[in-house]
Amino acid sequence: MKRSFLAAIAVVMLGASGALAQQSGDAAGAGSRLVWVQIEAQPNLAEINEALRRRSAELNDVNGFDLDGSGWYVVALGPYEADDAQEILTRLRREGAIPRDSYIAESSDYARQIWPIGADLLADGAEAAPEPITAEDLAAVTPEPVPAAEPESLPEIEPEPEIVDETPREARASEAELSREARADLQIALQWAGFYDGAIDAAFGAGTRRSMANWQGANGFEPTGILTTLQRAELLRQYNAVLEGMGMALVSDEEAGIAIKLPLGVVGFARYEPPFAQFDATGDLPARALLISQEGTQDTLFGLYDIMQTLEIVPEDGPRERRGDSFTLIGENAKMISHTEASLENGQIKGFTLIWPTGDEDRRARVLSRMQQSFTRFDGVLDPAAGSNDAQSIDLVSGLEIRKPLMTRSGFYVDARGTVVTSAEIVGACGHITIEDHIDATIAASDADLGVAVLRPESSVAPIGVAALAQDAPRLQSEVTLSGYSYGGVLGAPSLTFGTVADIRGLDGTETVSRLALNALEGDVGGPVLDAGGAVIGMLLPRKQDGRMLPEDVAFAADAEALSAILTAAGSAPAAAQPGAALAPAQMADRANGMTVLVSCWE
Repeated sequence: MKRSFLAAIAVVMLGASGALAQQSGDAAGAGSRLVWVQIEAQPNLAEINEALRRRSAELNDVNGFDLDGSGWYVVALGPYEADDAQEILTRLRREGAIPRDSYIAESSDYARQIWPIGADLLADGAEAAPEPITAEDLAAVTPEPVPAAEPESLPEIEPEPEIVDETPREARASEAELSREARADLQIALQWAGFYDGAIDAAFGAGTRRSMANWQGANGFEPTGILTTLQRAELLRQYNAVLEGMGMALVSDEEAGIAIKLPLGVVGFARYEPPFAQFDATGDLPARALLISQEGTQDTLFGLYDIMQTLEIVPEDGPRERRGDSFTLIGENAKMISHTEASLENGQIKGFTLIWPTGDEDRRARVLSRMQQSFTRFDGVLDPAAGSNDAQSIDLVSGLEIRKPLMTRSGFYVDARGTVVTSAEIVGACGHITIEDHIDATIAASDADLGVAVLRPESSVAPIGVAALAQDAPRLQSEVTLSGYSYGGVLGAPSLTFGTVADIRGLDGTETVSRLALNALEGDVGGPVLDAGGAVIGMLLPRKQDGRMLPEDVAFAADAEALSAILTAAGSAPAAAQPGAALAPAQMADRANGMTVLVSCWE
C-alpha cells in the first residue's frame, strides 16, 4: 500500500508539474503561505546526509535544512500550501510513509537550506521552488500499483549531489559541541591511523591539530587541522571498519549474570559448562569466547587463576597478573592469543575470556576493547549443575582441554641443587622443559651417543631424595627395580617395575650400558634403575635402538659409571653409593619416589 501511494504521488508530480508551474508563481507572488512537513532531525551532517539519501529514495519533495545553526539538521517535505499541509501530513502518516511524530513547520523555523544543492526555497519568491501538491491532487489519485516501465525505457539516473561540507568556522563550532569522550575517540582513531602519538587527553592541542591536518592531507581533504563533521565521521568509519562482519552485539546472559558485547558474527553460544558459558566459532575464523560466572572466595579466585593456566586455550607464554580480588591472564603462541579477566565482588567471581587467532591483531584489539567497555555484572551466577557435562575426561576442565606436553619422560635427582638426569630424547624437541609439572629447566649437558641429558632447574629446588650411584657393576641375574612415570604423570606418582640384570654389556658389546630383563613403558624412559640396596646402577634408555624396536621384556640402561662421567663434566658431584643391606619393599618405594621426577617436553 505504501509503495502504491508513493508511486501515485510521483505520477501526480510528473503530470501536474508543467500545468501548475504558473499557478505556483502566481500563488507565491500573491503571498500564499507555504509550510513544510518535518519528518526527521539529526545531530550532524554525516547522519543528515544518510537520512536525506534514504528519504529521497522513498518520498518526493524531500529537502534538508540547517535548523538553527546549533548543529542540528532536519528532513522536511514541501513546500505545501498551509491549507493542504495537514491533509498531506495525515495521509502520509496513515500510509506509514513518515514517522508518527512528524509535524507542520514554518519556513521561519529553519536557518538555511542545505539540500538539494543550490536550492533556496526559504527565499521569498524563489524561482527554483517546485509547485506544491494540493490535497485535491492527492484525493484524485487512486492508490493502485503503477506498472513498472520496461528496463530499456527507464531514464538514466544521475548521481545525487553530495552535501556541501562545513567551512572551518562551522567545523570549529560543531567541534565545540563534542563531549570529552567524543574528542578522546577522535584522538584514539587518529592514533590507530598512525597520525597521532600523544596522550589521549581529549585536548586538541598543537599535536592533535597537526595529526588532523596530516590525516586530512592523506585522505584528500584540505589540511586545515580542524575536522568537519563529515571528516570526523569518515575517520571514525575507517577506525571501525575492521569490525565489519564481527557482528558486535550486546549479550545479556541471565544465567551467568553478565551483560557484554560479543562478536556474534563469528561466535555463537554453544553450552554451559560451569563456571563457563562457552561461545564457539561459527565460521572459518577460529575465535572463541567464554563468560566466567561462579560463587566463591579469594581462594576460589586464586584456584581458578591456577587452573586456567593448565588449559589448552591459555598458552604458557604471555603476561599475567594476580591481585587480591582479580586477575588477568594473557597467553600467546604461534596459533592463538588468549585474554582472560576475572574479579571477585560480593562473593561472586565473574569475567570473560577471548581467544583469537594470531596475526589478526587489529580486529582482536578492537573486539577486546568493546568487550571490556561493555562488561557489566548483575545478580546471579551459573548453577554448578547447569549444562550436560557429557564430555567427562581427566583431560578436561569444565569441557575445556587441559594443556598437554608433547611428550613426558622420567628423570631423577642426582644432587641437592636439583640437577636431573633424563633421556636425551628431549634435546632439540622441546620449546621448553619442566620437571615436576611446574619447574622450568634447561639442558646443562647431553650425550647423544649414550642417550643421556642433564637438566638444571631455573628456580630453587629442594629434592626429597637424590640418587647415589653404584660404584661396581651389577651382578648378572640380580634383581633390579625401575622407578618411572609409566603413564605420563596420570597417576601422580612414579610406578615401580621389577626385573633382573641380563647382561652388563649391550648387544654389540658396548660397555657403557646394561641389558635388563624388564617390561618397561615409554613413560619410564629416563627413570633410575636401582639394585636391591637402593643404589642407582643406571638410567633406562628407549626401547627403540638403532631403528629397531626391542622385545617387550628387553630393556637397556646407561650404566652408573657413564652417568658419573657426564655429571662431573656438567659441574655436578653425584653421590657415591655405599654397600648396604637389601631394602624392604616399602623402603625401596620411599627411596625411588623421593628421587624420581616427571620430565615434560612442551611445544
